[in-house]
Formats: sequence, structure tokens, C-alpha cells
Amino acid sequence: MQSVLAPDTKVPAQTGSRSAPTGRESGVPGWIWALAGVLFFAYTTLSLRLHEIFESNAYDLGIFEQVVRSYAHGQLPVSEIKGPDYPVLGDHFSPVLALLAPLYRMWPGPACLLTAQALLVAASVVPLTLWARRRLGTLAAAVIGSCYGLSWGIASAVGFDFHEWAFAVPLLALSLTALGTGRLKAAAGWSLPLLLVKEDMGFTVMVIGLLIAYRGRRKLGLGTAAAGLGGALLTLLVLLPAASAQGSFEYWHYLDASPREPATFGGLLHRGTLGLITPEPKATTLILTLAPTLFLAARSPLLWVALPTTAIRLVSNNPVHWGTAFHYSLIVMPVVFAALIDALVRRRRGADALRRVLCGCAAVTVLLLPQFPLFKLVQPATWREDPSYAVAHRLMDRIPDGASVQATNALVPHLTSRTSTALLGWAASRPRPEWILADTEPVEPYWPLSAEQLAARLEFELAHGYRVVERDGGYVLLTRTAAAPTGS
Repeated sequence: MQSVLAPDTKVPAQTGSRSAPTGRESGVPGWIWALAGVLFFAYTTLSLRLHEIFESNAYDLGIFEQVVRSYAHGQLPVSEIKGPDYPVLGDHFSPVLALLAPLYRMWPGPACLLTAQALLVAASVVPLTLWARRRLGTLAAAVIGSCYGLSWGIASAVGFDFHEWAFAVPLLALSLTALGTGRLKAAAGWSLPLLLVKEDMGFTVMVIGLLIAYRGRRKLGLGTAAAGLGGALLTLLVLLPAASAQGSFEYWHYLDASPREPATFGGLLHRGTLGLITPEPKATTLILTLAPTLFLAARSPLLWVALPTTAIRLVSNNPVHWGTAFHYSLIVMPVVFAALIDALVRRRRGADALRRVLCGCAAVTVLLLPQFPLFKLVQPATWREDPSYAVAHRLMDRIPDGASVQATNALVPHLTSRTSTALLGWAASRPRPEWILADTEPVEPYWPLSAEQLAARLEFELAHGYRVVERDGGYVLLTRTAAAPTGS
């Protein structure tokens, strides 16, 4: 049997298509770029529309905009949402976000981040689809590329704000494509920048290195694995503690044995994402991870690349990490579909068997689509204009640029580009801001304050130095009176 990681060799066309190649070709066919372009348009449209209808959040879009805004102004990244002058490099190690600074200087605002994420994710379709075309033919490539681009893990991510893992997706696609086609030096080269995406990505680089060593490039593979492991340990044990106000990595507590109520995203499972909520979320997530490939991805050692991030999620005591919502499955999707391509290439199925696999993959993808956020693109409620949107923007316009603000969750990312914005009700927020803006009738549920807690908080502020500027449409805007004490 041919090695799973053997270089590309000439193979017979398997789909019966006259366009199925018989060997390595140069260039990317126009239809692959078109596929990536259509997906980019879908991702961007969904992300921007959810933001427009106030389904984006302080966690994570507001935080990441504050980070990129800091870089754009030549400063180390801080997030007022996390706390007064909170050093984000002590929270997560993601210096790759500095790459967005030039774009943000030209186009400040959350749309910059959302569009960049859509572009990065859509770009990852190209290498995987091209690999599938060269080895399996045009029909297989079109189906696999479409199933990958519409996969639930990607849909959940682009339907929920922005995350630095967007940078990892094209890097993984390029690295795994190179690994699967025997270009081992390229596989190592594309994997190493993952160390700048997030502290845990070093373990993924380590596994890629071990697969390179298994393929026969022992020195290259072990060197890559050592760089990955060393990078992860350096960031977790040295760099993050050095930059953290606590002097240690903040998220070790997620490894405690007992399950706990999530510290963030509490009650937000239906804001900006649908996701599947089941009694056994871990098992559901694992099943759904492999289901779009009819579990054939499990036949490829490339699937080992998904082990580190998947294991970290499953051992976490935060239930939010276990399910299918948010961005947590984003970086698993390129691994799973690369493993699918590799498995199909190795087994060299006949044309009829391959078509059955493609039909099965497409059927699973279509059946899952209504459960995840991309389906919102065809739901009338997504495009309905609520009069409250205009009210919210009118009240936000009354807040001067550069002012300090506390706002409720969905309003925060609409203010972060021009004010110093914190989350109303978040314990670490800077006290006594100049302005407070609250949505007292948000899309359920309230977070982080309940409806009763929010009402009590506003009454407290009115009794301690704030006055009402305007109430309208469920929104209330307060400002600090001249005699009121300021926060520190």
C-alpha cells in the first residue's frame, strides 16, 4: 500500500471526468478562485450583517478590535473590556494580530476585522481544493472544497465575531497540503508561523513535525517538532506570565477537574450563532467533526494534527469549550478535510465508490447547514430592519470620540473604534466612566447582568452621580454629572 504521506505521483483519473488531471499541474483553475470568492462573500455578508443587527459581542469582537486598534497606534495591545489597561499579551500570545494594524489604520472599525477573517478563511479553500483536483479530479475537488467551505465549524466561527485562529486556517491548509503531497520542507515552513497565532498552536506544530519525521525527513521533522514544543512552553511558562498582571498564565484553571459555569459567554449560545446544544456535547462534537467526511478522515494520520487542540477542549472544565458553537472548531476543519483528501488518495477508490463518498459528504453538509449560522443568510429575520437599531446608533452618536464608556454587551463593539469602551456589569471594568449606555430590552438572554441586576445597576448609578441624557426604544444613555467623582 502507498504511504499515507507519499509525494504526489501520477495516478489514473478516478471520477471519469475528462478534466481530471493525471499529474502535477501549475496554476490554480479559475473556478477554484471563484469558489473561494463566493465563500468570502458569504462569510463577509453574514459577519457584517450580524454585527449590524447587534448580534456581535464584547467577547470577542470588542476585545480584538481594541487589540488591533492598539497595534495600529503603535502601542502594545491592551483591552479596556478585559480591565483597565489590561495587557492582552499576558492573556493570549497572538502577535500575529499586528498584521491587521496597517489595514485598520486605513479602515478603522469592526468591519475591518470581520472582513479580514472572512478573507483568511476563504483563502484556505484554495490549497485543499487544488490538492483534491490534482489527485481526485474536478468533480471530487468541487464537492470537497464546497463541503469544507460550508462546514459547520467554519460556519460557527464566521457567525460569531472574530478570532485570531482565522490566521491559523490558511496556514494549516497550506502546511497539510504540502505534507500530504510530500513537500515536507514546505509543510514545516507553513507550520512555523502558527507559533505567532496563539500559545497552544505550538503543540499542533509539534505533531506536524512528528509526521514529517515519520515520512523520512528525520532532522527536519524533529527540528520542527522541537520548535513547536519549545514555542508552546516558552509562551505558556515565560512570555505570558511575564506580561500578565497575575504573573502566571490565566487559564490554567480550565484544567481543574470539576466542571464550572463558564466565566465568559454565559448564556450567549444563541447570540450570533446557532450551534447544537445536546446532553452529551463532547460526544456530539466529536461525531460531528468527522461526520462531514463520513468518518473517512479517521483513516489518515493527518488527523493527528487535530489532536492537541481537540484534547485541550475536551479536558477543559468550561462547558462552552465542549460544544459546536463559537470558533472552537474552526481550526479542526482544515485538518479533517485534508485527512479526507489524503484518505481518498491512498485508497484509490473506483469512480462509482468515489461518487458515493462525495454524495454522502455533500448530504451531511446540507443536512447540517440549517443548524449553523450560515443558514441565517436565507432567514428573513436576518434582513428585517428593527426601528431600535436607528435609536441605538443615534444615542451612540451622542457620545463624543475618545470618551470613556460602559455599555451593554451588544453595544460594545459598535463603540470600540472611537471610544474607551468597557462592558457594563463586568467586574473588572474601570469604574465611573463618563458615559453609560444600556440596552434594557436586548435579544435574550441578558449578559453579564440579568434584567433585574441591570435595572438595579442603572438605579444605583443614577443615585451616585449620573443623570439620564435620553431614554428611547429600550435604550438609556447616562452621563456623569460635573460634581460626580471620577474613577481611577
